[in-house]
Amino acid sequence: MSNASGAQYAPDPIPAPVVEEGEFVFGAIGLDHGHIYGMTGGLASAGGTLRWVYDPDPAKVAAFQQQFPHVRVARSEAEVLDDAEVRLVAGAAVTSDRCALGLRVMEAGKDYFTDKAPLTTLEQLDAAREATARTGLKYAVYYSERIHVEAAVLAGQLIDRGAIGRVIQVQGLGPHRLGTGRPDWFFEKEKYGGILCDIGSHNFEQMLHFAGARSAEVAYSAVGNFQHPDHPGLDDFGEASIVMDNGASGYCRVDWFTPDGLSTWGDGRTFILGTEGYIELRKYVNIATGEGPGHVFLVDGEGEHHIVADGTVGFPFFGQLIRDCLDRTETAMTQEHAFAAAELSVRAQLGARILAP
Repeated sequence: MSNASGAQYAPDPIPAPVVEEGEFVFGAIGLDHGHIYGMTGGLASAGGTLRWVYDPDPAKVAAFQQQFPHVRVARSEAEVLDDAEVRLVAGAAVTSDRCALGLRVMEAGKDYFTDKAPLTTLEQLDAAREATARTGLKYAVYYSERIHVEAAVLAGQLIDRGAIGRVIQVQGLGPHRLGTGRPDWFFEKEKYGGILCDIGSHNFEQMLHFAGARSAEVAYSAVGNFQHPDHPGLDDFGEASIVMDNGASGYCRVDWFTPDGLSTWGDGRTFILGTEGYIELRKYVNIATGEGPGHVFLVDGEGEHHIVADGTVGFPFFGQLIRDCLDRTETAMTQEHAFAAAELSVRAQLGARILAP
């Protein structure tokens, strides 16, 4: 797992196969974001059989082959979509292109698994909702900061068991390191969608999930470019507050100000307040301790608890998604939830106040 950049975040897979070899064949199209490695590795660890990869950039394909040497290189997108045995296509295209790819995948009769943010406009959201309703196919989303982080997986399990009572507020902090070598599209707002649409989508999804809410309204949002005048299209800071349909509230802060001295790409944290206790997640680092990632701090009526989650609960989302595709169920994540988080992200970005430096 890379500590340099969140764009390359891909936890070591914890094998938990739910199918036999060849029972669930999938392909990868669109390698513009490094999350495709985590998406592909997660599906493979759950028993999925990677058959195809396609991207118009040979260098991206060659790098992908280094990690997945048995994959076949398709000559075109159509070669993947025309394979009747392919059940799902995973993609991490340029953010503004992800919806169009998904529509083509579903029109070809296959489920779709996209990197976050899954789309960048309300028009794309309407098109995706229409396509899933019409075809019955899935438009699944890789909200990795919950589904591919064991501390977050464990927190969800603790909440489901009633460990902190009813959740009444969720706060998420999502700082990232900008680093070097980002592609040009990353700095063009119409392509990456803005910071609240992009990395903010992780936090909106977690607010809804941990609070058990189906929808929410944006009460306040703001973005700013404080330190990158050479990239005027970049939001380097964003924040938002929401009110959920069950009365819980949420707040997130996302930014590109991770100092070089931090040992990893971002000090991602989540604070979950319940009526009978609270949870803090220190997902990627417990700073200045040398203890590494995966920390869950729980305070309840019995005392104070510190649990190191990594290596304990794994990543059940991927096996659940595979079974959902085969069984036509919704256990990994409902379509309504995936789209609700996306809608919050887009609306927060569209309605954001511009903060002047």
